[in-house]
Amino acid sequence: MTGHWREVRKLRFDRRQLLIYAVTDKAWTGKLSLKEQVEEALKGGATMVQLREKELDKGNFEEVLRTAWDIRRITEEYNVPLMIDDNLELALACRADGLHVGQNDMEASEARRLLGPDRILGVTAKTVDQARKAQAAGADYLGSGAIFGTSTKADARPMTMETLNAICDCVDIPVVAIGGICLDNIGRLAGSHAAGAAIVSGIFGAPNIRRHRKAGKSNGGDNTAVRAGPAGRLSVRKWKKYKNFVKNH
Repeated sequence: MTGHWREVRKLRFDRRQLLIYAVTDKAWTGKLSLKEQVEEALKGGATMVQLREKELDKGNFEEVLRTAWDIRRITEEYNVPLMIDDNLELALACRADGLHVGQNDMEASEARRLLGPDRILGVTAKTVDQARKAQAAGADYLGSGAIFGTSTKADARPMTMETLNAICDCVDIPVVAIGGICLDNIGRLAGSHAAGAAIVSGIFGAPNIRRHRKAGKSNGGDNTAVRAGPAGRLSVRKWKKYKNFVKNH
């Protein structure tokens, strides 16, 4: 496995990489494999990818590592960062561009020490205090939410826009909004101070990840938006229509 890359790719972090942050969820795999879904997302314009494997254990580590290497190769082709959620061993083994840790995971300072200075470190922050501590510990960006609630985390509580903006304004590093974001509500992020949106089912649950299916009107001030399938899920390409919700992206 480790022969695929002799050195860690040093991909410089840029806040614009957070604009369309695609977070994988195997629950949405069907006709397409996870690898194929990720490639479709990248073809559609995803600017960052996070491999999220919450059920990873020692018994299936090698299988997940093979998938991670496959996705690693694809993200490198598109020059897009690959982040690993909450698993330092996997991040190092597949030579990912970075690691994202939550408040109940590894301490951010320890993650930064083990990752070194060249990899990207993302940290979940739900309060101003958590945000300041994460920045001090060496985080490159923060993930804040759940903005609209989410089915991927049963205990996630919706975050107010006031709290999101307070978190954005108390640190110098960018913040990506996450949690239940889809076509029907992304317009509500207009005017927020987030650098982008982290999207799970809104991308990977779409019937056609790369292209829209039928046109419709947005409720976020951009009438070029396109509805794509059930629950307002949207193709990656059309998420770019919502750049106006990003402040100084």
